[in-house]
Amino acid sequence: IGYKKGISLGLIVSAIGTLLFIPAANMESFGLMISGLFVVGLGFSLQQTAANPLVISLGDPKKGSQRLSLTGGVNNIGTTIGPVLIALAIFGTTSTDAVEVSIDSIKIPYLLLGLSFLIVATLIMVSKIPNHIESEVVETSTKKSLRNFPQLYLGMIAIFVYVGVEVATAGNLGEYLKSTYGMKSNEITPYVSLYWASLMIGRWTSAAGVFSTKPLTQNILRFVLPYGAFGVFILINAITDQDLTPIYYYAFVIIILIAAEALSKGNPTLQLKLFSFLGIMALFIGMTTTGVISIYAFVSVGLFCSTLWPCIFTLAIGGLGDYTNKGSGFLIMMIMGGGVISLLQGALVDMDQVGIRWSFLVGVACFVYLFYYAWRTPKILKQQGVTDFE
Repeated sequence: IGYKKGISLGLIVSAIGTLLFIPAANMESFGLMISGLFVVGLGFSLQQTAANPLVISLGDPKKGSQRLSLTGGVNNIGTTIGPVLIALAIFGTTSTDAVEVSIDSIKIPYLLLGLSFLIVATLIMVSKIPNHIESEVVETSTKKSLRNFPQLYLGMIAIFVYVGVEVATAGNLGEYLKSTYGMKSNEITPYVSLYWASLMIGRWTSAAGVFSTKPLTQNILRFVLPYGAFGVFILINAITDQDLTPIYYYAFVIIILIAAEALSKGNPTLQLKLFSFLGIMALFIGMTTTGVISIYAFVSVGLFCSTLWPCIFTLAIGGLGDYTNKGSGFLIMMIMGGGVISLLQGALVDMDQVGIRWSFLVGVACFVYLFYYAWRTPKILKQQGVTDFE
């Protein structure tokens, strides 16, 4: 149905999902509440199916992944400050102590959220955002189906394992800290929060090329943007009265990210190779060391996952032409890897022969495939006459 209509429809569906929380609270129905979350998720998937290829299409294909990193970085501001805002709205405090709260307190926040979705949907519909973009990349009349585009179905597997390693690492990080170092829930929170903030740090860094074409300006932004994002994380967690003393040294880990991004020069193929390799190294260091080095290594997986989504997406829809929207839908579907890979790693955690530490080998296997995809896809695209990603 097009980019503009697709994004607007996704927002409307998500709004309907948030409104389900009102009868869920009135009826005190857990089933209705998770149904509301499910509908919100459906809306997000529709919205992303249209929004991702639109962002890539609006300009030079070589910088498509950088534009997608920028939008992801803006998205991560929400994931960083969202939990604090929701805690204040529902609990009236950001304290980690137990707080008694009525289920009715969720009504107003979710009502406001639903209304905001509808307002943004309306603004998008009346905006100048194009509903369709004619592609000049490939003559799709010579292609009979999506099966003629290996970059897409290999990219579907890449999205599956990328979301898998990202979510599974975060999901098992807390248990690793608890079982290995005896941390309590409130002690674990800053590290898990830093993992997700690392995605924002990495995406802000990768977006440096969007703001300027001048090498000097880009190099300055490569330092300013990641440490600015790190500052946002520090500020938000300071509000919640978390002890951030062990976190400050993470500033040195960010230097590795900056160096890798500079080496990639914004090329999605090279960036995918470099960051997949660094992800493998981070997991191996985490598994083979102890203490703060091990913890930082596992947390840094968030840094090296940060730009993989835009790189994979850009390569996977490269050369699809009129099939771009349909291909985007297939890619979004593979987000389900976050659930499947997490279950797989969880099963290994429960095995005495493996345990929590070595269960992260699942993530290593995911990164190995992503490195292969970065190596294979440019050859496929070149055969189709697409040379933007060599």
